[in-house]
Amino acid sequence: MKERLPEKYLREMKELLGSQYEDYIESLSFPVHNGLRVNTLKITPEDLKSKIPVSLEKIPWIEDGFFYSSQDQPAKLPWYQAGLYYLQEPSAMTPADRLPIEAGDRVLDLCAAPGGKSTRLAAALKGTGMLYANDISSSRAKALLKNLEMFGAANICVMSEDPKKLAVHYPEYFDKILIDAPCSGEGMFHREMRMVRDWEEKGPDYYSPIQKNLLQQGYEMLKPGGMMMYSTCTFSKKENEENISWILEQCKELTLVEIRPYEGFSKGLDSLDQCVRIFPQNMAGEGHFLALMKKKERNMQRNESQEKTVGKIPDAAEAFLAQINWKKQFRWEQIDQGVYGFSDEFIRKKKIRCLRTGLLAGTVKRERFEPSQALAMYLDCESFPQILSLPAKDPRVMKYLKGETLEVSDLTAKEGWHLVCLETYPLGWGKVQKTMLKNKRYSGWRVQ
Repeated sequence: MKERLPEKYLREMKELLGSQYEDYIESLSFPVHNGLRVNTLKITPEDLKSKIPVSLEKIPWIEDGFFYSSQDQPAKLPWYQAGLYYLQEPSAMTPADRLPIEAGDRVLDLCAAPGGKSTRLAAALKGTGMLYANDISSSRAKALLKNLEMFGAANICVMSEDPKKLAVHYPEYFDKILIDAPCSGEGMFHREMRMVRDWEEKGPDYYSPIQKNLLQQGYEMLKPGGMMMYSTCTFSKKENEENISWILEQCKELTLVEIRPYEGFSKGLDSLDQCVRIFPQNMAGEGHFLALMKKKERNMQRNESQEKTVGKIPDAAEAFLAQINWKKQFRWEQIDQGVYGFSDEFIRKKKIRCLRTGLLAGTVKRERFEPSQALAMYLDCESFPQILSLPAKDPRVMKYLKGETLEVSDLTAKEGWHLVCLETYPLGWGKVQKTMLKNKRYSGWRVQ
């Protein structure tokens, strides 16, 4: 592995690490660590561990995280399709875990795709407040939306916008902001050799100005008293401590905040002791950097005009939604063919490019209402009057996930819409006619 790394990079790491350099080099020969994080919106870590046929070992610094063996393939299990967990490198779980989320917070994940950190933030909100998840790449934002919907998150606004534009429309708006910045990826060389090629083509000098802009824009969107987490998966001081020193100098209202400790964490360099560095020779994870900052409290006069258009939704949609035992109340609105549920916390910004705002309940087609995949994943087995529960070992589970029609005569299901569940965890919708279930799981989510 060492022989495949650029000489310039190795010299910089030797200067950075000193006596720990050889330990770092040795760590590159160790197997990578695989992790999954539990979706606490749906299941507890203890219940998941007892349920899935995977050998799980607790990640000591992440309450809802587990290591799993490279011999296991949890992404191929139906429990994954039920949104019970997210596969994520253990160190990468840390920034969202250490950003203190409180009920009712407005939270922004500024560089959010593919959604590992956003799904953790959504779970931490527990259905309150509002999560705004943004990625400037539209294709990556689509993957972000899928992961949030699979987790059952409803209080979301998924955007694909330039952060500079967001800063104009959301001045001092967010209680918490996460900036997991694009970076040179030095901390992931062990895991992904393609990152080495990117480093050789671009490197810290390319990414540092981008990161400074993101920090400045994040500061502008952070409300007084709010907290902002900056993280990278690189070792470069230029992208880490030097950027933090720069934003603290530029924005005097920001101060560093202590991050909840763990014995394997290393302190930041250049007297920035409150920052955290994760080194693979000290912890069972790849390289990471974290800095948590707080904006000074001050009195604010906020005049926000809420656009709460509560229009009449079609009768078919109203009749279907009336069957549901809702965990929380939404205000419903029809936009084109879609029927959406909005929380009171959501404020519409007309000039922002959004892939999804709120909960897509379903679509209206020729006076018929068809419930959405997002709605199925948001609900639980007690929310809908007609449930089709399939045991985990039932071969129809995989047939359903592949989009096939199911024979259901043994389940004595009534005709009409059913919430299809893996035991008690929703997978999607189906429509029973006589003894057959027509598969209504979203085609884009079907497994191969």
